[in-house]
Order: sequence, then C-alpha cells, then structure tokens
Amino acid sequence: MLKLFSKNFWDVLARLILRNKIVILLGVIIITTLLSTQWKHLKFTHTEANLLPDDHEVNLTYNNFLKIFGEEGNLIILGVKDNNLFTVETLNAWNKLANDFKTNPNVESVVSIKDLKKLIKDNTNQQFKLESFITDSVSTKEELSILKSDLFEKYPFYDNFLFNNSEVKTIRSAIYLKKDIVNTPARKDFVTDIVIPKIQAFEKKHNINVRVSGMPYIRTLNAKNIVDEIGLFVVAALFVTSLIFFIFFRSFRATLISLIVVCIGVMWTVGILGFLNYEITVLTALIPPLIIVIGIPNCIFLINKYQHEVKLHGNKVKSLQRVITKVGNATLMTNVTTASGFATFIITESTLLKEFGVVASLSIIAIFLLCLLIIPILYTFLPYPKERHLEHLNKKWIEGFVDWMENMVRHKRITIYSVSVALLVVCIIGIYQIKVSGSLIEDMPKKTEFFEDIRFFEEEFNGIMPLEIMIDTKRKKGVLKLANLKRMNELEETINDIPELSKPISVVSLVKYAKQAYYNGNPKYYQLPTSQENSFILSYVKNSGNTDVNLLSNFVDSTGQYARITTFMKDVGTDKMVGIESEIQKKIDKLFPEERFEVILTGKALVFQKGTTYLVKNLALSLTLAIFLISLFMAFMFRSFRMIIVSLIPNLLPLVVTAGLMGYIGVPIKPSTILVFSIAFGISVDDTIHFLAKYRQELQANNWKIKKSVYAALRETGVSMFYTSIVLFFGFSVFTISNFGGTVALGALVSVTLLFAMLSNLLLLPSLLLSLERSIANKKVLKKPSINIIPSENEDDIEDQVS
Repeated sequence: MLKLFSKNFWDVLARLILRNKIVILLGVIIITTLLSTQWKHLKFTHTEANLLPDDHEVNLTYNNFLKIFGEEGNLIILGVKDNNLFTVETLNAWNKLANDFKTNPNVESVVSIKDLKKLIKDNTNQQFKLESFITDSVSTKEELSILKSDLFEKYPFYDNFLFNNSEVKTIRSAIYLKKDIVNTPARKDFVTDIVIPKIQAFEKKHNINVRVSGMPYIRTLNAKNIVDEIGLFVVAALFVTSLIFFIFFRSFRATLISLIVVCIGVMWTVGILGFLNYEITVLTALIPPLIIVIGIPNCIFLINKYQHEVKLHGNKVKSLQRVITKVGNATLMTNVTTASGFATFIITESTLLKEFGVVASLSIIAIFLLCLLIIPILYTFLPYPKERHLEHLNKKWIEGFVDWMENMVRHKRITIYSVSVALLVVCIIGIYQIKVSGSLIEDMPKKTEFFEDIRFFEEEFNGIMPLEIMIDTKRKKGVLKLANLKRMNELEETINDIPELSKPISVVSLVKYAKQAYYNGNPKYYQLPTSQENSFILSYVKNSGNTDVNLLSNFVDSTGQYARITTFMKDVGTDKMVGIESEIQKKIDKLFPEERFEVILTGKALVFQKGTTYLVKNLALSLTLAIFLISLFMAFMFRSFRMIIVSLIPNLLPLVVTAGLMGYIGVPIKPSTILVFSIAFGISVDDTIHFLAKYRQELQANNWKIKKSVYAALRETGVSMFYTSIVLFFGFSVFTISNFGGTVALGALVSVTLLFAMLSNLLLLPSLLLSLERSIANKKVLKKPSINIIPSENEDDIEDQVS
C-alpha cells in the first residue's frame, strides 16, 4: 500500500500516461461511449423523498395503513374563489369540466357539486335513498338560488369538503386517481396532458382563475421543476467556472481543455446514474453541476503547475511529468477526502441519501482520473504556452494578496487567534438558536403558480398535507358501534380545536348525515344518534343496499374493523408538528385503551417530519465519520496526532461559523441544509492537504527551518488555494438561482463555508504551525513520511524516458 503512493509509483504512472497517450484517449472515448448508452435508463422520481429506511417503524406503520386503505395521495383538487362562478352558464361549465375527467381511464371517481347527493328518508320502504342536488344542469337563476341555499345552509356534511362558508364562497372539485397509477409515469402524463390543458381552456373561456392542488399535481410539477433545473445548473456552472478560470489564466486554450474535461465528467456522472438504475431526485440532480464545480479546481492545480514549471525551466515534457508526479498524489488525496465527505451519506440508511452519496463519490473519483489523464496528454499535442498565457503568474494584485497573508501570519497572529476565538464564541451562541424544520413543501419553488395554489388551499381549507388516524377496533363491524363512534367524534372535536388542522372527515360525519336525513334533512339534527335512534337509523341504512354515500368505503374497511380519520395540515415546522402530534396522541390514549384498540397516527406529513428528525441524527453521525476518515488520511500522511488536531481546527471553525450564521438569520436545519456540513468539510480540507504537503516538502528542503518553510509553502500554495476557493465560491453560488429553497440554502451556505475555510487555511493554519510546530514537527516524524505527496525539487526527473 505504501509503495502505491511512493515517488517511484508516480514516476512510473507519469511514464505510462505520457508514453501511451493515444491508447488512454481511446480508452476514455470508449468508456464515455459505453456510459452514454446507459442514459436511456435514466428515470425521474415519481414519489416523494422518503428520508426513512424501509424497515423503520414509522414507514412500517404507514405501509400498514396503505395496505388497508390504499394510497392516500391520489386526490387532485380544483378550486375557484370567484362570485362570477355562480351564474347559470359558468356553474354548468364548471360541472362539465369535472365531468369530462370521469371518462379518463386513470380516474377512479370525480366529485363536484353536480355529483353531491342528498340523503333522503324513504318512509314507505324504510330506507335511505340518494337524490342529486342537480338533476342534469342548472337552468334558471331560481334553481341556482335554491342550490346555493341547500349547500351552504342545510347540509353541513359537505362543509369544508367541496366548499367553505366564507364571504366569497370557495368551491372545489375532487378528482380521485386510480391508486395504482399514483406513483407511475401515467400520473405525470395525466396531469401534464389532460388536467393542465383542460383547466387552461376553462380559464381562458370564462376568465376565472382555477386553483389546482393535491399531492399528485404537486409532485408532478415539482418533479418537472427539478428536471428543468438540471440543464440550467449545468449551463450556469459551466459558464461561471469557465469565466472565472479564463479571468485567472487569460487563456482560451486552458479554458477549453478544462471545459472538455468537466463535460466528459458530467457525461460519466449521468452514465453512472443510468447504469445504477437510480432515479433523478432533488439531490441527484445536483451532482452534474457539482462535478463541474469540483472538477475545475483540479484543472486549476494541474494547469497552474504546468505553466509554473514551463516558466521555470522551459522544458514542456519535464513540466508535464512534474504535473503528474508532484501534483497527482496531492490531488488524489484531496479528491479522496472530498469523495469521503459525500460517501458518508451512505451510512444514513436513507435510500435518497445513499444514492446521492454513491453517485457523488464515484463521480468525484472519476473527475480526478479524467483530469490527471486528459490534461497532461492534451498539452503534449499543443504548442509551447505563449508569454501572455503565463502573465497571470506575475500579477501584482496576486503578489499583493500573498504579501498581505504573509504579513498577517508573521506579525498579527494574536489578532488572528482573537478573531477566531471571538467568532467561535459568537457562533456557538447562534447555534443554540437553530431550529429544525420538517415541512414537506418548505423547499418547493415559491415563485411557481402551484406553490401559490398550495398557500391558497391552506388559507381556505386549512391545509393540503394529509394526516391520517387509523383505528383498529379489533372486532368485525366494531367501527359502527355507537360507543366507538362517540370516541371518534370526541377525537375529531380535539382536531377541530387545532388551528393548523382542517375539519376531519370520517364515518362519523356520514352517521351524522344519516341522522339528519332521518329527521327529514333538518340541519340541527346533524349529530350522532342516541342509543335509541341508532337502532332505527341503522335499520334504514341496512335496507338501503348500495345507496350509501361512496365516502363510506374510503373511511371504513370492508370488514368494518378499521376506521380512518383524515385531516389536512398546514405547512408547519417540526416544533409545531411535534406539539400537534403530542396533543392528538394524549387524546387517543385517553379515549382508546390499548387493550381494546390499536390506534396509529400516520400520513405523508408525519412521515416526512419523522424523516427529518431521523436525518438530523444520522447526518450528525455522517459528519463525525467524515471527520474521522479525514483524520485517518492525515495520520496516514503525517503520522502525528498533533498534526491531525492542527489540520482539523481550520476546517471545523468554518462549519461552526456557518451553523451560527444559520441560527442568527433563521435558516433551519432541514434535509437540504444539513448536507452543507459534510460537503463543505470534505472540500475545504483539500486546501489543508495542499498546504501541509507543500510545507512538509519545504521542511525537508530547508533543513527543518520552520518559519522559512511555512512562508514558502504559503507563497507557493496560496495562489492556487485562492483561485480554487474563488471558483468553488462562485460555482456553488450558482445553486442560488434555483427555485427550490433547499437548493438555494445549500448553495449559499456551502459558498460561505468555503470562503471562511479559505481564510482559515491561509491565515489560521500557518499561524498554528508557527506557534505550535516545535512540539509537532520533528525529523523523526517527517523524515520518513508514509507517503511522498510532493517530491522535493532535486529529485531525478524522467523526461528522457517519456520524450
């Protein structure tokens, strides 16, 4: 293993690369072609992100619910809040719009105003029968007036279901998709090809704004936004990083080579996604632009070293050989540490994060190989760099920046330590102000029309995120026992008192409706029957055959043992969600004794919130693992525990600063922002490796003169560290153009963290070495290092062997 990282290994590798350039280029082309054939296997996610492992208790509970009642997220809601709807022509058109969806093979049922039924008591046959509010269509204003009076004043069963009783009535229609197509491409086709065109045609003809929501609709448009942003991010990342690269190097040739390398890297990444048969999610969609942002710094280090060597001695072959032998090993270690930061997501047991970690880490290693192989080979075919291509090495502002860094480290170390400690204290205070957010829609694009519609339905109907309660009475037909109905009714009253939840829907409402019908439709009897009334009403229900309202099958299973209470939740944070869950659970424990009932609280809103909490705990573990792995790399490089501590401090401080900043500006911990720390740590430690590697080389070359070695390392690596940090800063800033709040937060926070990391590695790290090095570095530790990251300048070259 040690021989793998020895100077001899890199000498041999340099010889192989430069002597077999045609074969290697053909190999890259063949691999790229093979991976491109895997693009056809790319698929986009059709489900929400499940942050919990499949065997987690919360997932098992949710799946048990789905097994009994089927997919809960199969409802698309159309809504209108406009008094102009209540005209004969427009209302008929609204009902026709809903009716047109019924013939579609993907639709299970549609409920609109026209489909609503009155439950009528038939005294002759002692049964209930159903009678439509609207027989065919509304013909006159008088019929319309009677309809409005019936709906809004006489039948509370439908209140908050298809309408609300606000001053300007909001009317809804409900489209129930077939449950077996909800998580398939057929759902997307139905929404984009059927629902949206029909609604747009209705809006244009009647000049009425139709609001649309429901999980199938939200998920479809949200996924479309993810797909649309992939291309945007790739183009933006290419443009920004290549522009900054050109500004630094002032060379179209170098810029073009870098673009070729990262574009091939993106093609490999997409091929890896297809080969592994992974879905494109909100996380995996970020990997192609991430590879561009991470790949460009590799190009900077390699090309900058080549140009520096060419300027130094003018021998192109020797320069390319030294690019591989002197930068290759350091670049390998930096890419391995970056890949490790991403690979730690694999231990979270969340499928979403596992796939992200696998593809990202493999892609980072791939981009390293591409940079190491392609850049030196392409430069063998190109002419000697012109003088203008090397001018950037002599820029006065760069020299001024390096002088400033050296002056700070040389004369103002106390100031550096004081500022670092002050930042640490202030940011630790900020960390205690961070909140955890488990909202399913918080990171959705807020500027889109469908997000505005979500807020509309939240305001009008108190939410769209389903929260489900399933009650197992442990006996067949136990649901319709009056005592159990009363328990459910009392639980519903508790739910009604929670402002973040909508009016619950269950079999209780249907039984109340049956009593109202028994008393000839009098609204004041919309309540549960007494024991005496119950026997009469149930006899009418039994005689009614198949005339019962369809909602019964949705809220009681076929055996009558299981009941379902559905409510909808507003977009609330984790803190409120925990409080709501606790309040409901207390009522459940009081009303439903464990020995007689089994009651579960589930639903997509709750599953996502639990997933966020689980993720926070597991990603804290993954960050710890990232720190541990990188510490092992440092130990492997330096064989000094104290050097490990010194190298970690400048990289942990930026993470604390970012966490404190999140607390002060109100950015919560959520699935998107928790990723920041592992990603940023894995990338920022690259600068530390480059600096310490050069520092060790200088120690050996300068006969262990500490100060001279630190300043020499700072001057040589400072420029490349500055270049790469600027590229990374603006590269990750590209994600702030996203419509997704989580992606924006990820990009901004990683950018800020890496900027702090650059300053920390350029100022704090050398200061620590100067202050503590006498107790850290010694010939015993460093004279025979475990790996030779950067060979000393006087080592033999092999240009004669590859010329």
